[in-house]
Amino acid sequence: MEIKIVEYVRNIKVGVHLDLSIIIVNYNVKEFLQNLLYSIEKASTNITKEVIVVDNASDDGSVNLIKEKFPSVKLIENQSNVGFGIANNQALKMANGKFLLLINPDAVVSEDTFDKMICFFKKNPDAGLAGCKILNPDGTLQLACRRSFPGPWTSFCKVTGLSNLFPGSKLFARYNLTYLDIDRTYEVDAISGSFMMIRREVYEKVGGFDEHFFMYGEDLDLSYRIKQAGYKVFYVHTTQIIHYKGESTRRSSLDETKVFYEAMHLFVKKHFSSSFIIEVILRAAIVVRSILAFLGKRKLSLLSALVDFLLFDLCLLLAERIYINYSDWLGFQPYHYLIIYTLPAFLHIFISSIVGVYKRDTLSVFRNIISVVTSFIILTSATFFFKQFAYSRAVVLITYLLLIFITSFWRIFLKLFFRVGVTIDDIRKRKTLIVGINSHAIQVAEKLKSKRTDYRSVAGLIGKSHSDLGKSISGFEVIGSLENIKKIIKEYKISEVIFSSEELSYGEMMSVVANNQYETVEFKICGTGLDFIIGKTSVSMVDDIPLIDVQYNISNPLLKVIKRLFDLIIGLFVLFFIYPFIYFISKLSKKKSEFQSFVLSIPEVVVGNQSFVGPNRDKTDKSIYLGKKGLTGYWYIDSTAGTESDKLDFYYAKNQSIWLDLEILGRSLNKMWSKKV
Repeated sequence: MEIKIVEYVRNIKVGVHLDLSIIIVNYNVKEFLQNLLYSIEKASTNITKEVIVVDNASDDGSVNLIKEKFPSVKLIENQSNVGFGIANNQALKMANGKFLLLINPDAVVSEDTFDKMICFFKKNPDAGLAGCKILNPDGTLQLACRRSFPGPWTSFCKVTGLSNLFPGSKLFARYNLTYLDIDRTYEVDAISGSFMMIRREVYEKVGGFDEHFFMYGEDLDLSYRIKQAGYKVFYVHTTQIIHYKGESTRRSSLDETKVFYEAMHLFVKKHFSSSFIIEVILRAAIVVRSILAFLGKRKLSLLSALVDFLLFDLCLLLAERIYINYSDWLGFQPYHYLIIYTLPAFLHIFISSIVGVYKRDTLSVFRNIISVVTSFIILTSATFFFKQFAYSRAVVLITYLLLIFITSFWRIFLKLFFRVGVTIDDIRKRKTLIVGINSHAIQVAEKLKSKRTDYRSVAGLIGKSHSDLGKSISGFEVIGSLENIKKIIKEYKISEVIFSSEELSYGEMMSVVANNQYETVEFKICGTGLDFIIGKTSVSMVDDIPLIDVQYNISNPLLKVIKRLFDLIIGLFVLFFIYPFIYFISKLSKKKSEFQSFVLSIPEVVVGNQSFVGPNRDKTDKSIYLGKKGLTGYWYIDSTAGTESDKLDFYYAKNQSIWLDLEILGRSLNKMWSKKV
């Protein structure tokens, strides 16, 4: 195994024991790693420490980041991804600390974390290994921070889901110990590898990770060996970290479910007597969880196919009854029912799959229509070869006429009223709160406001104390303080809270996260360099990207044709059936309502000068096409947009679709109707 060890500014002598050696194994999580290193600096003012980063062949610029911004970090560069256990062992061999901390790169520590953990070890000499409270980004407890060993019964409850069904049961919930109080410190079997602090003498006696474990399970194995050596393992509740779980594995090609259960199997095989029952349980778990994961990701597609299958048979049954009433035909022969009500439906589902009707997380009406027409042509052609089933072309025609309307209707209904299969973000939910009032926080707010490719409505700022309330800083109002931030989140319906890492301590951030764990809000931390924002689902780049690199739906040739047809069809319908009445009413009324003005402008849509939905005005900036001027748009339905109407136009252009147009049009008409004179 070829490795390259690079050490910068090593100002401590080999053999001199520091208070703490902090070991981080990194794989393609540069932004998270940078944030962790900043938090480590803030948390280590009272101790002597060294930081060792082992990089497992990242290609995201992690190594250059460490060399440029953190020259005091000891860096081990691996030429391949050698796994979690091997990489940690490399660093453990060169560590000098009295205590050794293994921590994941996608974590953030509190200012008091190191102090409290070292203090705990000093007060508890029998403690060989300990972990602290680990929070998810939404403030909930990460269950893996305190666990039991996966014996036969514990494994069975975990695999079958009994532990999830009965989280408060000591009998069923032993694996993650969910029946225990999270705000108490106690001895456990094992802790999470994302944060493990070990005494040096324990490491020297027991050794590091078992390198047979590539990922997962090595923390269980180390915990087991430490307990076997006569030391205790503790969960410590007095301090906490935030862990953005799974960021490294998300950037790899690993099958996490399979790797996890393979690791459990290896652990049981190594430390418990080999059991055929456990073997069957764990092997079955891999298969079952893989199937459930597959079904979970494609549940909308599978449900769509099932609904279409049932609707096909329903349409066929209705077509048979309709044709019987208007002809001398007696209907299908009973001994043909099984074939007639299965094979044609399966054929239609198969064709729909090929056409792309059942793509994940979408409900395509256009592709559905194409599949129905294609299925009709193929089925009618097939009857030439199966004469015994060629009952009536009329029945087939009626079936497919019903099918094209019914299958399209249920898709349109779910899209419009329940937003199922609509992947466009709801602009009403994207309200952002910036925690901080210093120049760093203001810069974050201004960059988010000016970022044209992603719409965020910055609701306001949060100060540290009530004395800041009511202040207006660079056009942003201070609407709350850390004390009442929970109330502000509810009142303003905030969906995103961004912390300024230069103004707030990590302890203050975690306190806010922990106190709002039951709110439907995502917490993010803006890096010191103002170039990224870390959240639980992604790393967002703050600076806008060049327009030439942005793909806008409004410029897509096919979508432009569909949009024009939509404008023409709806426009002609209104022009013939509604326009004359509104025109006559407007002549009689002294003042035109917004609804009347909207209808009277529809001729401009029909001739192609305007569109039903689009920007508020014609653009002088010709660098990108944002669509024709709209009779309505986000600029109309969002009355709070103000100077951000341009930003809304870019957001609309980027995400435009017929379903978005219908939603905007419906909300606009509702607003007009409520204001009509």
